[in-house]
Amino acid sequence: MFANKVLIKGLLVLISFILLGLLVNFILSSTDFNQAWIDNKVKNQGTIGILYFTLFCMITTACGLPRQLAAFLGGYAFGVVNGALLATLGATLGCILSFYFARIVARSIITHKFPKKVNSINRFLHYDTFTKTIIIRLLPIGSNLITNLVVGVTQAKGSHFITGSFIGYLPQMIIFSLAGSGVEVLSFWKIGLSVFLFIISTLLSVRLYYQYKMDKQTRESLTN
Repeated sequence: MFANKVLIKGLLVLISFILLGLLVNFILSSTDFNQAWIDNKVKNQGTIGILYFTLFCMITTACGLPRQLAAFLGGYAFGVVNGALLATLGATLGCILSFYFARIVARSIITHKFPKKVNSINRFLHYDTFTKTIIIRLLPIGSNLITNLVVGVTQAKGSHFITGSFIGYLPQMIIFSLAGSGVEVLSFWKIGLSVFLFIISTLLSVRLYYQYKMDKQTRESLTN
C-alpha cells in the first residue's frame, strides 16, 4: 500500500512537469521567443549561465522549490548530464542554507517549543544518519525544505546529512533532467524512458526502505 502511494504521487509530479514543459515548449515555438532566443539568452552563457543557474537552484530550493523541478529545468537548458549535476549541486547548496538556518537560528526556539518531537527525531537520526538520509532522499515524497529544517533542529551531524542528501538526490535528478531534455526537443522516447526509470527507481527505493526496517528490527531483536 505504501509503495503504491509513493509511486502514484511521484508519477503525478513527473507527469505534471512533463506537461508543463510541453506547454512552455509550445508557447516558445509559437512566439518570438524561439529556440534561437533560448540558445542566445539562456543556454549559451558559459560560466555566467552556469553560475546563474546554480545560484537560482540554491536559493529557490532553499525556499521550497521542488528539487525535481530544478532538475527538469536543468535538463531543458543544459542537457541530461550537465543539467542533473548543476541542479544537484544547487539543491545541495540550498540544503546547506536551510539546514544551517534551522540549526543556527531556529533550533533553540523549536527545541524549547516541541521538545518531545525533537527528541524523537534525534533518536531516529542518532545512528546511521548518512544511510537514513539517502533512503529519505530516494523516496519521491515529502518536502525537501521541511526535511532540511526538521533535521537542522536536531543533533544530527551536518556533514553526514548533507553528503547523504547529495547522493540521495542524484537518481531522481538524473531522471527529471532526462525528462526535461526530452521536452526541449520533443523527444518522446526520452520522456518515456524517464517515466520508466522513475518507476524502477521508486520501487527500488521503497524496497530499500523496507529492507532497512527489517535489518533494523533484526539487529534490535539480537541485542535484546
